Amino acid sequence: MSTETPASPAPRPAPTGDLTGRVAFITGAAHGQGRAMALALAADGADIAAYDIAAKISYPAYAQGSSAELDSLRAEIEALGRRALVFAGDVRDAGAVGRAVDATVAELGGLDILVNNAGIVAYAAADEMSDAEWDAMIGINLTGPFLVGRAAIPHLKARGGGVIINNSSVMGLRGGNRLSHYVASKHGLTGLTKAWAIELAPFGIRVVSIHPTGVNTPMNDGLAAMEGATPQEIAERSAGNLLPGVPWIETDDVAELVRYLASDRARFATGAQFVLDAGLLTA
Repeated sequence: MSTETPASPAPRPAPTGDLTGRVAFITGAAHGQGRAMALALAADGADIAAYDIAAKISYPAYAQGSSAELDSLRAEIEALGRRALVFAGDVRDAGAVGRAVDATVAELGGLDILVNNAGIVAYAAADEMSDAEWDAMIGINLTGPFLVGRAAIPHLKARGGGVIINNSSVMGLRGGNRLSHYVASKHGLTGLTKAWAIELAPFGIRVVSIHPTGVNTPMNDGLAAMEGATPQEIAERSAGNLLPGVPWIETDDVAELVRYLASDRARFATGAQFVLDAGLLTA
């Protein structure tokens, strides 16, 4: 096992104001990558609707976001001078998703940016995986983004355009040991991105996917605990990050990519996969 420690994340660049007047709906926003995305987009001027299950689920067993985290996120966004709504709900619940999206449009005036970030990961051998484990992984990681997108797309069309950013994974572009349900869900999300990009281009809606390597989040800690390992050992199972001393990246690194893709600076980016992998896919 390597004794090297990950490099400290670079300071977040100054806010650009690129997103002033825009509204973003972000799933899985209570902590981890989603929280960093919400704060980054708010810093750039967007009003934020944060959606998170904010409850424990049966699979995987590690802690999800909480209502307290949603409340503190709202306070942080408002401290940036932006409006914020928070919703506790499951992305697999089409009714809850639809109500949250409609409430966002009604209260914040429209919808411009959708970030499908909610997701889970866990290990399981294919011949030992239960139906419930398969269904949970596909339901949260693939069906959920479809349901949220289905609810959001009419509002993006009404706005005359917008952007959908799907948070896939390096495992949406490669295989992984004891991860068949996760890999299938993330490859599906990559395919969904390409199909939507074609379908929605005539409406001025861009659709992209992002593909980070392992990220330093509470999920990373929970997954390690389930495996009886340390987060560093989990990162090293998918050894391949080329940059020395980088077993994982930080949430702000992912948020910086989302800031760019949500803005007009990325106005010609659609149907594409944006990799943030410290070189893993090159090895």
